[in-house]
Amino acid sequence: MPNSDDHSNEWYYNTKTGQVEPYQGAKSGDRLGPYSSPEEAARALEIAQERNEAWDKQDQDED
Repeated sequence: MPNSDDHSNEWYYNTKTGQVEPYQGAKSGDRLGPYSSPEEAARALEIAQERNEAWDKQDQDED
């Protein structure tokens, strides 16, 4: 079981600065994540859009 205090593989996208940050970065509500890599965090806005579209489609399919 992974150590819950180990955040070494957590990356965040800061929506205010547009920068990818490690766990130790700014602690604010302006971050999306965690992501498993800096590359994935850099795609945070794209990933969020894809998820929103999938959820919207799921909602439409349920109606």
